[in-house]
Amino acid sequence: MLGIVPAAGRGSRIQPLGFSKELLPVGSRMDGHTERPCAVSEYLVRRMVRNGVDRICFVIGSGKSDILEYYAAGYDRAAAIFVAQPSPVGLCDAIFRAEPLVGSEETVLIGLPDTIWFPEDGFCRLADDRLSFLLFPVDRPELFDAVLVDQDSRVEQIQVKQRNAATEWVWGAFKMPGSIFHRLAALWRERDGRDEYFGTLVNAYLAAGGEAWGVKAGTAYVDVGTFNGYRTALRLLENNDIAEEGTPISVRSGRSPVSTLSGEGG
Repeated sequence: MLGIVPAAGRGSRIQPLGFSKELLPVGSRMDGHTERPCAVSEYLVRRMVRNGVDRICFVIGSGKSDILEYYAAGYDRAAAIFVAQPSPVGLCDAIFRAEPLVGSEETVLIGLPDTIWFPEDGFCRLADDRLSFLLFPVDRPELFDAVLVDQDSRVEQIQVKQRNAATEWVWGAFKMPGSIFHRLAALWRERDGRDEYFGTLVNAYLAAGGEAWGVKAGTAYVDVGTFNGYRTALRLLENNDIAEEGTPISVRSGRSPVSTLSGEGG
């Protein structure tokens, strides 16, 4: 089972930092009996591992070598793989960089490494044999990809950062079998790679007869890529127990997350 973590973005909304935004310390984790700062991307990685992922592919760009160093030895039971995205030109380009690693029969999990969401077992709520989105209610769906579903939870349309979105439910993570991943990658190439956002590609996939499902199992979702989101994430973690049920997971690279903000360019 493969997890894909697109981590090539510049993080301009929360710069300047002296490190990659995916290593921004948010909350804490237990390393044995010692409490340590927790990098924001660890929340996504931990949720992937909880669902059974044994390989995690980090898609990184120029200037992101600190992510490689941080996760080089893997995370808990999962091995780490690193793929380069030369330019941060969109989510579709990022995730399909991992296509050579995806077996047709295996399950693929994808999430965003600068977000924190609950429940922790959200990926487990999604079926392995179909394209399915974990949906969360938010106050401002126009800032995200709002997902319209019918009474049977089939996705009818994804409204990508659309004003006056018709639903408050947005996707925060998704899962699919490798066979569908390859179909989507082929469709993206057929469309000359013009889909920057995954939502527009999924709309084309649905129009061509594909199916997807939305699961309204999410309870809280925070984009930590802004200062307001960072403050909200701290409150969210405090309300949900920073230690996340006391799970003693540590990164095997031996490094701790960067613990200070810097005025230097990131």
